Amino acid sequence: MASLKDMRVRIASTKATQKITKAMQMVAASKLRRAQTAAEAARPYAQKMDAVISNIASAAAGSPNASPLLVGTGKDQVHLLLVCTGERGLSGAFNSAIVRLARDKALALINQGKEVKFFCVGRKGFEQLRRTFEKQIVETVELRSVRQLGFVNAEEIAKKVLARFEAGEFDVCTLFYSRFQSVIAQVPTAQQIIPLAIEASAANGDPAPSYEYEPEEDEILTRLLPRNLAVQIFRALLENNASFYGAQMTAMDNATRNAGEMIRKQTLIYNRTRQAMITKELIEIISGAEAV
Repeated sequence: MASLKDMRVRIASTKATQKITKAMQMVAASKLRRAQTAAEAARPYAQKMDAVISNIASAAAGSPNASPLLVGTGKDQVHLLLVCTGERGLSGAFNSAIVRLARDKALALINQGKEVKFFCVGRKGFEQLRRTFEKQIVETVELRSVRQLGFVNAEEIAKKVLARFEAGEFDVCTLFYSRFQSVIAQVPTAQQIIPLAIEASAANGDPAPSYEYEPEEDEILTRLLPRNLAVQIFRALLENNASFYGAQMTAMDNATRNAGEMIRKQTLIYNRTRQAMITKELIEIISGAEAV
């Protein structure tokens, strides 16, 4: 059994850890509000951009000059998985959930005879994926030095993805990120961004409105599609940022509670051990006095 001194050291260490986790929880809570506001503010623009492009794409369906970003290369042999994760840990299963979704997708594609490549955004995702797919990782981008996420960061990533697509390095690109729902709920999400997946509008019985475009649809899409790629990546980065702080806040709250419970149990054991030692000493003193 540990001595009383060892128990005191253990209790003090646990209390120090509890102070750290409590401080990290408060920091995450303070940053969560701003990150959540930014993520929610980016959703309407990204959704409207999707709707506009879907409408134009429907009008341009079947055009021989359609952009490869819309119709693809005609093949789906090589897949690029754009995996966006966090730069830091201590956030529960936030990073692992995104990596698990990407890993399952990759293994399913490999079983179908497809070739898989990874483009990692975030240090934690790269560290986990390289254990299994080190040779398939073609590029890594770290945003650890970025204090405030901006559209320019997403634009740089989009340019790198587009350069690889134009070079013929892949046929299909899928974006992986965590969509923020609430502090306790972050949903790992996979979204195909090349070629753009056009969602069919809900059938409500009303005929779809018809528009005339100037300039032609193909020319509009040629300009809009690269920007939409950057918009979707920017949205994913903002969603990830909010999800990270939500997950970290929850994880640190749980850690603080667990540390409090551990302190309570350790203090109880310490007091019982101390009382037993005092009782033993008293018995020895009384026994010695009776012997005299």
